[in-house]
Amino acid sequence: MDLGVSPERIRLTREGEEATAEIRRAARRRAAANQWRVLDALQSCGLCEGHFGGTTGYGFGDSGREALDHAVARIFGAESGRVRHQIVSGTHAISAALFGNLLPGQVLVSLTGAPYDTLAPVLGHPAPAPGSLAELGIGFRQLELTSEGRPDVPGIPGVLDEQVGMVFLQRSRGYTWRPSLSVGELEQAIQTVRGLAPRALILVDNCYGELVEAREPTHAGADLVAGSLIKNLGGSLCPTGGYLAGKASAVERAMIRLTAPGIGPEEGPTLGFSRTLAQGLFFAPHIVGQALEGAIWAAWVLEQAGYEVSPRWDEPRTDIIQAVRFGSREGQQAFCRGVQRAGPVDCRAVPTPVMNPGYRDPILMAGGTFIQGSSIELSADGPLRPPHACYLQGGISLAHVQLGVLRALEELDRIFAPA
Repeated sequence: MDLGVSPERIRLTREGEEATAEIRRAARRRAAANQWRVLDALQSCGLCEGHFGGTTGYGFGDSGREALDHAVARIFGAESGRVRHQIVSGTHAISAALFGNLLPGQVLVSLTGAPYDTLAPVLGHPAPAPGSLAELGIGFRQLELTSEGRPDVPGIPGVLDEQVGMVFLQRSRGYTWRPSLSVGELEQAIQTVRGLAPRALILVDNCYGELVEAREPTHAGADLVAGSLIKNLGGSLCPTGGYLAGKASAVERAMIRLTAPGIGPEEGPTLGFSRTLAQGLFFAPHIVGQALEGAIWAAWVLEQAGYEVSPRWDEPRTDIIQAVRFGSREGQQAFCRGVQRAGPVDCRAVPTPVMNPGYRDPILMAGGTFIQGSSIELSADGPLRPPHACYLQGGISLAHVQLGVLRALEELDRIFAPA
């Protein structure tokens, strides 16, 4: 079948496959280990066809929901886990964790600098926002990362005091040009906090990092993790949703904020979605592995084409994001056009910058995905601000990532040749 890809690009594709073969093989081995971990969790909860029936109304006595909660807790090595399609995004899950576990007069401390754009209105920082933590008298302070983009562990004592109720760590790079944080790096920061402020809860934004490493932040001592099901853990099948896992008391307080006091996790109909959520969870290790293989290959090819990438193809990875810097709006837009052209859905659409809720800059998004906004399916996005980078993520197969990157290179070739 002729996809209109030049012989030169085909040759580059094959060279990239050969150059990255060993590192991609290691990614497959991790995916296999995580597949066994997820399978163990699903088997341990006694998952059966009867769990897929679903409930309506209040959702009382939903055995499928309870089984999936048990499975998520086991995957994360946690006391408690909750998975709900009523959670609309990762920001929603994190917001429930924050509002549920912080009290007026307490302070939230971020050890990874400024949180992701969509959390700023939740915090009410740096600008006031209606309904924010700041309106409730909950303070915020942040410790900047080091010049290498790592947690400033020696600086942690300077931001902790008796007012600190929660410490926050963001695992992924977000829309910044810094490395994502490994579970080992998170563990070092967590242990430091434990020694200085043992009563402070530690929350990790785990978006884009699930099932990338052999361990999750909860295995490293985090009290609570939160994330989205249209990212890694949903395996490209979950149509919406999010999860929380960690200490039982912290998870339950977050669920009380998600629903209401007196209700917590006891209500929430699954509406027949339990099978899809369970199947997505089962698919997730393999899909994440494919996305990682695609990102490794993409980093090599894009670097060969003259573009700056982070991480480089041979650097360790702790999330599925591959950043590419262009230095211009034109480069961002061209890259996103190419990725969109490779999508199975809306392939003729042209990505246009828009102001999305929660963001401070126009966002350019390419996502020819079956699930709106899915970033475990092949997608690319970025804010129209320096360093004018695109953040490529997802891809349910290496082959699809390859075609997306080749289409992006075609679009880039039309506007400028890299230095």
